[in-house]
Amino acid sequence: MRILADQHISPRTVEFLRGLGHEAIRVTDRLPGNASDSAILSVARREDRLVLTQDLDFTGLVATGETPGPSLIILRLGSPGVEQVNQVLQAVLPLVEEAVRKGAIVSVDDNRVRIRALPVQ
Repeated sequence: MRILADQHISPRTVEFLRGLGHEAIRVTDRLPGNASDSAILSVARREDRLVLTQDLDFTGLVATGETPGPSLIILRLGSPGVEQVNQVLQAVLPLVEEAVRKGAIVSVDDNRVRIRALPVQ
Protein backbone atom coordinates (compact mmCIF):
# COMPACT_ATOMS: atom_id res chain seq x y z
CA MET A 1 0.00 0.00 0.00
CA ARG A 2 1.00 3.59 -0.58
CA ILE A 3 0.73 5.34 2.79
CA LEU A 4 1.03 8.96 3.89
CA ALA A 5 1.50 8.98 7.66
CA ASP A 6 0.27 12.04 9.53
CA GLN A 7 2.58 13.97 11.87
CA HIS A 8 1.40 12.02 14.93
CA ILE A 9 2.55 8.70 13.48
CA SER A 10 6.06 7.84 14.61
CA PRO A 11 8.92 7.69 12.11
CA ARG A 12 9.61 4.25 13.61
CA THR A 13 6.15 3.13 12.50
CA VAL A 14 6.82 4.45 8.98
CA GLU A 15 10.04 2.43 8.89
CA PHE A 16 8.17 -0.61 10.20
CA LEU A 17 5.60 -0.26 7.40
CA ARG A 18 8.38 -0.05 4.83
CA GLY A 19 9.79 -3.25 6.28
CA LEU A 20 6.42 -4.89 5.65
CA GLY A 21 6.69 -3.87 1.99
CA HIS A 22 4.49 -0.77 1.99
CA GLU A 23 5.49 2.47 0.29
CA ALA A 24 5.18 4.63 3.40
CA ILE A 25 6.21 8.25 3.87
CA ARG A 26 5.48 10.89 6.50
CA VAL A 27 3.65 14.12 5.85
CA THR A 28 6.84 15.99 6.74
CA ASP A 29 8.54 14.34 3.75
CA ARG A 30 6.23 16.39 1.51
CA LEU A 31 4.88 19.32 3.54
CA PRO A 32 5.83 21.60 6.44
CA GLY A 33 5.04 20.26 9.91
CA ASN A 34 2.20 22.75 10.31
CA ALA A 35 0.44 21.80 7.05
CA SER A 36 -3.33 21.88 7.11
CA ASP A 37 -5.43 18.74 6.93
CA SER A 38 -6.68 19.89 3.52
CA ALA A 39 -3.10 20.17 2.23
CA ILE A 40 -2.34 16.68 3.54
CA LEU A 41 -5.40 15.28 1.78
CA SER A 42 -4.37 17.01 -1.45
CA VAL A 43 -0.94 15.36 -1.38
CA ALA A 44 -2.50 11.97 -0.63
CA ARG A 45 -4.92 12.33 -3.56
CA ARG A 46 -2.22 13.52 -5.94
CA GLU A 47 0.14 10.67 -4.98
CA ASP A 48 -2.59 8.03 -4.67
CA ARG A 49 -1.85 7.34 -1.00
CA LEU A 50 -4.07 6.54 1.94
CA VAL A 51 -3.72 8.72 5.03
CA LEU A 52 -2.74 6.98 8.27
CA THR A 53 -3.65 9.17 11.21
CA GLN A 54 -4.84 9.49 14.78
CA ASP A 55 -6.67 12.74 13.94
CA LEU A 56 -10.45 12.40 13.75
CA ASP A 57 -10.78 15.68 11.83
CA PHE A 58 -9.86 13.91 8.59
CA THR A 59 -13.06 11.86 8.71
CA GLY A 60 -15.34 14.84 8.23
CA LEU A 61 -13.21 16.30 5.48
CA VAL A 62 -13.16 13.08 3.47
CA ALA A 63 -16.74 12.01 4.17
CA THR A 64 -18.24 15.38 3.19
CA GLY A 65 -15.67 16.50 0.64
CA GLU A 66 -16.55 17.24 -2.94
CA THR A 67 -13.62 15.15 -4.16
CA PRO A 68 -13.79 11.51 -3.12
CA GLY A 69 -10.96 10.07 -1.11
CA PRO A 70 -8.32 9.52 -0.23
CA SER A 71 -8.84 6.46 1.92
CA LEU A 72 -8.17 6.89 5.63
CA ILE A 73 -6.98 4.59 8.38
CA ILE A 74 -7.71 6.24 11.71
CA LEU A 75 -6.10 4.78 14.83
CA ARG A 76 -8.11 5.20 18.01
CA LEU A 77 -6.04 3.06 20.35
CA GLY A 78 -6.02 3.38 24.12
CA SER A 79 -2.26 2.89 24.16
CA PRO A 80 -0.82 4.51 21.05
CA GLY A 81 2.79 3.49 21.77
CA VAL A 82 4.92 2.61 18.76
CA GLU A 83 5.07 -1.12 19.47
CA GLN A 84 1.30 -1.34 19.97
CA VAL A 85 0.61 0.69 16.81
CA ASN A 86 3.00 -1.47 14.79
CA GLN A 87 1.44 -4.69 16.07
CA VAL A 88 -2.08 -3.48 15.27
CA LEU A 89 -1.12 -2.29 11.79
CA GLN A 90 0.60 -5.56 10.98
CA ALA A 91 -2.60 -7.42 11.85
CA VAL A 92 -5.11 -4.97 10.32
CA LEU A 93 -3.55 -3.85 7.03
CA PRO A 94 -3.96 -7.19 5.21
CA LEU A 95 -7.61 -7.29 6.31
CA VAL A 96 -8.48 -3.83 4.96
CA GLU A 97 -6.29 -3.68 1.87
CA GLU A 98 -9.05 -4.27 -0.68
CA ALA A 99 -11.46 -1.84 0.99
CA VAL A 100 -8.79 0.86 1.12
CA ARG A 101 -7.91 0.28 -2.52
CA LYS A 102 -11.57 0.82 -3.48
CA GLY A 103 -11.94 3.83 -1.14
CA ALA A 104 -12.80 3.61 2.53
CA ILE A 105 -12.55 5.15 5.95
CA VAL A 106 -11.17 2.54 8.33
CA SER A 107 -11.41 3.18 12.06
CA VAL A 108 -9.30 0.95 14.29
CA ASP A 109 -9.79 0.86 18.04
CA ASP A 110 -8.75 -1.61 20.71
CA ASN A 111 -11.74 -3.88 20.13
CA ARG A 112 -12.72 -3.64 16.48
CA VAL A 113 -12.09 -2.47 12.96
CA ARG A 114 -14.85 -0.50 11.27
CA ILE A 115 -14.86 -0.01 7.50
CA ARG A 116 -17.06 2.56 5.74
CA ALA A 117 -16.92 2.63 1.96
CA LEU A 118 -16.46 5.97 0.21
CA PRO A 119 -18.34 8.01 -0.60
CA VAL A 120 -20.10 7.99 2.76
CA GLN A 121 -23.86 8.22 2.28
